[in-house]
Amino acid sequence: MASRAVPLSPAPALAALLLALVAAPLAAVAWRGAGLSLGPADWAAIRFTVVQASLSALISTLFAIPVARALARRSFPGRGPLITLMGAPFLLPAVVAVLGLLAVFGRSGIVNTGLQAFGLPPFSLYGLQGVLLAHVFLNLPLATRMILQGWRTIPAERIRLARSLGFGPWETFRHLELPMLREVLPGVALVVLVICLTSFAVVLTLGGGPAATTIELAIYQAVRFDFDLSRAAGLAGVQVLICAGVALAAWVVTRQAGFGAGLDRNTALDAPKGWRRVGDVGLLGLVTVFLLGPLLAVMLRGLPGLADLPPSVLPAAARSVAVALTSALLCSVAALTLALAAAMRPRPLIEAAATLPLASSGLVLGTGLFLIAQPFVSPMKLALPVTVLVNIALALPYLYRILLPEVRTVLADYGRLADSLSLTGWPRLRWVILPRLARPLGFGTGIAAALSMGDLGAIALFAGDRQATLPLVVSQLTGAYRMDAAASAALILVSLSFALFWAFDTGGRHAAA
Repeated sequence: MASRAVPLSPAPALAALLLALVAAPLAAVAWRGAGLSLGPADWAAIRFTVVQASLSALISTLFAIPVARALARRSFPGRGPLITLMGAPFLLPAVVAVLGLLAVFGRSGIVNTGLQAFGLPPFSLYGLQGVLLAHVFLNLPLATRMILQGWRTIPAERIRLARSLGFGPWETFRHLELPMLREVLPGVALVVLVICLTSFAVVLTLGGGPAATTIELAIYQAVRFDFDLSRAAGLAGVQVLICAGVALAAWVVTRQAGFGAGLDRNTALDAPKGWRRVGDVGLLGLVTVFLLGPLLAVMLRGLPGLADLPPSVLPAAARSVAVALTSALLCSVAALTLALAAAMRPRPLIEAAATLPLASSGLVLGTGLFLIAQPFVSPMKLALPVTVLVNIALALPYLYRILLPEVRTVLADYGRLADSLSLTGWPRLRWVILPRLARPLGFGTGIAAALSMGDLGAIALFAGDRQATLPLVVSQLTGAYRMDAAASAALILVSLSFALFWAFDTGGRHAAA
């Protein structure tokens, strides 16, 4: 194949470097936290972390089933944009989502105003119920997209056979949809569980207090307020063990539905009429309002304040863009290098480098790097470089998984032709590989840039006022109850996040045209 033509020397060294970037902080956490005895408050944080993540995953997954089913069997104007909207919360900075939910469900929000008008008790967004609501808002669309993909795996031949046998809605669900859900749902729930276990910005704003503190929030408090590095390290070690166990479980249980191969024909499920149609339409309408409402609330509240922004917002926005661009570009180079090497020959070192970050989080890696840097230099001076490194590590698994199947296809289709033309090194990359990977590379780089723009992990541990990025400024304004200023800053943040994603994604599609 093409393994002789493309130099592989950078890949092992890069993989080792990336492994060290993740393993060294985790080792520092393990070393500093060894022998630490967790107190009652720590065990309470662990229990709350597991409970809120489990409930968030359960609720998000259960509600996603009927939403995905309605999208799978209904065809209507705007269906494509609605499915696209389902991907938006994955790129939405968590601090922006929280601000939007506060505008809708907060003390003076739309929902509580309506409840008071009818003489009903107000809804409190703080505590467990607020954390659950925010996590469902962020993860329901992701779960829906994953389950919807499961419906698309049902072969058209099975659907036609069901029609020929006269299956009604119940028989179709029992014999076609339920077997698919048994295969898909455990993996979906575990993926959402991992995300909720490492949630920080949501709990920082809506949680807090002894009854609503997660491990991540306890780590942050131990470093920033108590400067108890041993306790922070011990909690970070517990967080790693929990996340690694769940990530391993997700990898084990995620399998393809056992329907066998079809002929790649697209056939939708029958769309029942009557009350089922009314139910599907009503459900999709409620989900659309639930997703768009907080975003529109942030926009309406933030627009008037754009002309009078706090002085800290624009410099923080510039730092966020610089961090996002640097992180995304370096991450795309690393992911492409590893994917090229792995596609030619499976290598455990490369697979480990692309998988290990899934067992960690930005706050855990930041804690480890804080422990490493603190004896030698003020961590505040390293705030932005450390944030770049952490963002690269956390985005790498996504880009690697996006690029690897595409790279394998390109090498299988064009590898022998490139060998016959003696294309090696940069000419091979320039004329054969990059043009055919432009679309997934642009998409993946856009995801990395958007995730980096909204990150509130390591920067919360390291940054002072002069190093603060825009998500940290939004969080600080929210904590100071300057909600209008926070909404204006959040509007800038979400606009920049989606603009970076759009620029990279559109550039990749145009380069591939």
